[in-house]
Amino acid sequence: MNIQLGVSRYASGADQPVRGDVITGERYTSREWMEKEFANLWPRVWHLGAVLAEFEEEGDIVRHNFAHESVLMVRQADGSIRAFYNTCPHRGNRLVLGDVTSTDRITCSYHGWQFDPAGTLVHVQDPEDFPGGNPCGKVRLTELRCETWGPFVFWCMDDDAKPLLEWLAPLPERLAGYGLETWVRAMNLSCDADFNWKIIRDNFNESYHLPTIHPELATFINDGLDDTLFEMYDSGHNAMWMKGHQPTTRRQFDNVDAPLDDIARAWGVDPEAYAGRPRAIREAIIAAKRKLGPERGYTNYASMTDQQLVDYFHCTLFPNLTITMSPEQCQILRTEPHPTDPAKCIFQHWCLYPPVEGMEEVESPIGRIPLKHDAVQRHSTYGDGVSLGFVADQDLSIGTTQQQGLASRGFKGAILTYQEKRIQRFHELLNDIVLGRPT
Repeated sequence: MNIQLGVSRYASGADQPVRGDVITGERYTSREWMEKEFANLWPRVWHLGAVLAEFEEEGDIVRHNFAHESVLMVRQADGSIRAFYNTCPHRGNRLVLGDVTSTDRITCSYHGWQFDPAGTLVHVQDPEDFPGGNPCGKVRLTELRCETWGPFVFWCMDDDAKPLLEWLAPLPERLAGYGLETWVRAMNLSCDADFNWKIIRDNFNESYHLPTIHPELATFINDGLDDTLFEMYDSGHNAMWMKGHQPTTRRQFDNVDAPLDDIARAWGVDPEAYAGRPRAIREAIIAAKRKLGPERGYTNYASMTDQQLVDYFHCTLFPNLTITMSPEQCQILRTEPHPTDPAKCIFQHWCLYPPVEGMEEVESPIGRIPLKHDAVQRHSTYGDGVSLGFVADQDLSIGTTQQQGLASRGFKGAILTYQEKRIQRFHELLNDIVLGRPT
């Protein structure tokens, strides 16, 4: 489905009413607010835990630590993935201490209890010494819901939450043309940061900051307000379509500037031919990709719309997950809460790429990297000089100073533009869920 850009700031049928709740600072700084999130928000939503490529054989395990909880995702004999709380039912000891492992027996280091990949207790010391008899075969790890979409594995603590595909709607349908199920996660970065998780969520719920925080994007992404389309869905998720392979309408451009000129040449389009009309090159690149893409190994182009071939589809999933789709790259950007400090969070940045026959390297936010699973994987502390990607670094750069300002008595509540309506709705949904207000 192609969406007509330039018609309305909010897509027809994809606008939502807001009440105008004041967005005050305590939700970013208060431990009381943080504890209410732990109680009322995080148990009710689906969490992205892993990618399927991490589970090659039965017994492969990926651990996802989230705030106070730790979850194990385990591949089963039939190839499915199941999720369990990472806690021994005997005395509560954490079972798996590393991020990834593979074993046919999940063994507790405290008393040696062993569980098979399906979570069933299969061995204990002194099995005859239990009042109820041998517990093997009777005791199980506590299981969570676990479902997959595309290359991703999700888990959820709420038995009453909608099935994953319903919860994600309408994004699985909207993203189907990209063929994400075959894409490869080549970059897997994360960091500890000194600001509340919602600060970056607010940032990703608006494009108002692009001219000031990301000015270099203006040469190849059109962030002009009249050419950007916002969508707000009944599910609470949001999206933004932004024209790519075209300079912004916020400034006057006479020529096709870098890096768009090199992008055009890579597809056999002469940027000099578009002097005086640089925005017209977008259509030429669409035509070139249609013609040359299949022979270059981009088999997914056939199922993609013209928009998807050149534009940027930025999806902000409630409450803390962003999927940014561009023609040859899927970026996953997420902030998760610190377990005890509301002024801290964990930021994660993944990049996935379509497999192209013969392609050994891809261009990533940190430079060229091998096109293979987790070619670059690292965890750092923001500010230590390790890049999370040049655009992500810019986004994170405002986090600490904003956290400081939100703690000030001088901050009386956010004053938002109409284009920032997605921020307003995000916080009103939080009010309804976190504070227990009627929805």
